[in-house]
Parts: sequence; C-alpha cells; structure tokens
Amino acid sequence: DHDEMSALAISPAGLALASPLRVTGDKSTAGRVALRVTPRPGRSSAKRAVVVPTAVATGTVATPSGDANPSQKYYSGMNGKALNAEEKQFPTMAEVLNKIPKHCFVKDTAKSLMYAAISTAITVGLGLAAFAYIPMTLAYLPAWIAYAFVAGTASTGCWVVAHECGHGAFSDNRAIQDTVGYILHSLLLVPYFSWQRSHAVHHSRTNHVMEGETHVPAQVNTPDSDVVFKLRDMLGEGPFTALNLVGVFLLGWPIYLLTGASGGPVRGATNHFNPNAGDQGKHALFPGKWRGKVWQSDVGVVATIGALAAWAVSAGSVWPVAALYLGPYLVCNFWLVLYTWLQHTDVDVPHFEGDQWNLVKGAFMTIDRPYGSIYDFLHHRIGSTHVAHHINHTIPHYHAKEATEALKEAYPDLYLYDPTPIVTATWRVGSKCIAVYKRGNEWVFTDERMPDAKPLIA
Repeated sequence: DHDEMSALAISPAGLALASPLRVTGDKSTAGRVALRVTPRPGRSSAKRAVVVPTAVATGTVATPSGDANPSQKYYSGMNGKALNAEEKQFPTMAEVLNKIPKHCFVKDTAKSLMYAAISTAITVGLGLAAFAYIPMTLAYLPAWIAYAFVAGTASTGCWVVAHECGHGAFSDNRAIQDTVGYILHSLLLVPYFSWQRSHAVHHSRTNHVMEGETHVPAQVNTPDSDVVFKLRDMLGEGPFTALNLVGVFLLGWPIYLLTGASGGPVRGATNHFNPNAGDQGKHALFPGKWRGKVWQSDVGVVATIGALAAWAVSAGSVWPVAALYLGPYLVCNFWLVLYTWLQHTDVDVPHFEGDQWNLVKGAFMTIDRPYGSIYDFLHHRIGSTHVAHHINHTIPHYHAKEATEALKEAYPDLYLYDPTPIVTATWRVGSKCIAVYKRGNEWVFTDERMPDAKPLIA
C-alpha cells in the first residue's frame, strides 16, 4: 500500500514519506513510452518549428503550439542547452583532458595544507569567539542563530578540503592526504572512507538514471514519486516547495548516509556505516576491501560523537554542544546538499541509461553556478568550478578556475553554466523537478503526473 507513509525518504524529487527500500524491477526497455523531443532552443530544424523559451530564469511555461505530446515545459538560465544530447558530438575523455593545461593537475601539498588551515582556523576562531562573548541564554538566541550560519558556512570549507582529500586532489602523499581528510570529515560526522567510495561511484555514473549515486531523480509512476505528487496535490505548490526544501536541507544528508535515499536504485537501501546493507552483488556500494574501510570510518564518527557526549556531561547540559556544534553542523549540511543538488539538477538537464549514457556525457551534465566571491573563497569554488571537477576530480581547487576557463573555450556548446540567482534556482528545482520520465533517449524532469509513462523500477 503506497499510501501508507511508513518511513522518511529524501530524493532529489523532494521530501517523500515512503519505504526507504527501493525495489528493482525489470530493467528491460520493452513497453516504455518514447515521446517526441522538442529541438533545443536556438537549433534550426527543417521539419519542426523551434520553440524559444521566455523568462527562463523563473521557469515560465514555453509550450509549442499544436504539440499533442508532452514537450519541454520549463527552462533554466541554460535555455535547454543540455537537452537533445544525442544531436551533439561528445569528445573522448582523453581529448577533453588534453584541453586542460598540464599544470592544473599538479598538487601542492603545502598550498593544500594552507587552505585546510585557513578553513579550520576560521571555523575554530568563530567558535571560540562565540563561547567567549555570546551568553548562553535564550535572550541571545538570534545571536546564536547568526553564529550557526556563519560558523557552519566556514566549516563547509573544511568539508570541501576533506572532500578533496577523498578525491586524491590534496597531495601526492597519501598518508598526509588521508590523515587530513579522515580527521576533518570525522569531526563533521562524515564517514571518510565510506563516503570516499560512494562519491567515487557518483563521479563514475553521473546523471545515470539507474546507476547514479546521490541525487538520482525519482521516476514517474513509482512509489517514491507517487507519494511526492500526493503531498504536492494536498499542500499546493508553494507550501509543498517550502516543505520540500526544508526537509531536503535538514534531513537529506543524514538520511542518505543511513538509508541510501536518492542513491542508485540498483543498489537498494545502502548504509554508509554498515557495508552489509543494500545490494551485495554486482552493484554493491562497498565491495571487497571497502567493507573494512567502512568500519574504519565508523571509528572516527563514533569517536567524535563520544567526545561531544563527554563535553555535554562535563558542561552539565547539552545546550553548549547544541549552540556551538549542532547549529553550525546543520548549516554545513545545508551547504553540502545545496551544492550537490544544484550541481546536477535542473528542469532542462536530462539523465540517461544504457548505451545513451557515457562518462563524458555525464560529466558535461554538471552545472556551474554563480555563488559570488565570498562563498567561492570560503568553499574553495566547489560550486562555480564543478564541471572541471567532474571532468577530472584530481584537479586541486586552486587550479579549477583555470581548468574551467579551458573547458569553456574548448567546448562552449557542452559546458553548462546557469546564471540564475541561487535562491531562484533552488526554488525552481524544489518545485519543478519532481520526477523524470523517458522522452526519446533522455530522462527529463516533469512536475505533472504521467499515467502512461513507464518507469524502469517498480
């Protein structure tokens, strides 16, 4: 009974109250609906009229006259540039890498340590200042909320540094790299090696509708999307979008770690703290040596939780821990989810399956966005140079801007950048990117029920 809301699940489609177990059904293509694809705006066609979208930043409807089949309804600031990928010529990965200056791949351990120290010093310094100058009373709650946002924003820089360690972009010295990454991620309650593995899978299957990892969209006419549509119908679009964003930003990250929500459907309900959860065969998230590394990761997280508990006991109250640690922790999680969601999701960015997917195509479905100089500094350009990061994840962040410029120059028709303001883009994604259906050879987002569309999973 799909109406029974038995457990909380977060997907890129939104907040869904459904079973965390994904049931993998027949993966054959028989019986699926193939819908006519509207040409990408700006591309001429001798057979069909071209639809030019309007007010793309806000997602205004642009429906072709006389079109009986569902066509592209919303556009981002990219104007549908990512759609109709089969009409484009994608280079090989070797060809792409040859366009990036060789020195962009060189890691400088001292420079990496400097950035790690800067992010850590800012975060710790803010904590010490708050402890010294903000009274631990309810009257100063607004000050503590402000502190949580600022310190959580700063600690995201530590998160990004550890992320770079997990990718092998921090140093050629693996001992230094893993030590820094393990400590920083453990302090942020992230299982370092577990996430290193799952994130590598995410990079190897970006925008694959079945085998992707994190922010894999729900498919229409599945339990996940059905519950989201019911919730949206019940609340209305505005309240639903607000609840969706709050749920995803507040709970999305821990629920993903614990249940694999928004992970690849082929992997089932995974758990970053237990390698025995989820598929144990071909699509196991933690095969072979990674099983032991999961347990190693647990040690760091448990040690941090133990230290926090000891702090609360010593203080005689949980409030110092909540004010100084939990608040910034939640803000850090918000930034993490915001970045990853917007890097791979928008109304006119498709997903793929089977032979229609390949590594280069998936990487070029990544989106760079304008976060501004302050956040770029604090977060080491994780949101504004993410395309280059997906082309090769060993490029250090301090070379990513130059690598990005090289990609923009070499592949202007493939590189994706959405100038839409972040708040507007976030609302659009939370409102319109409910589920995907197959249109031609692409899986595209819809915010409407489609009774005749056939999903790949039951």
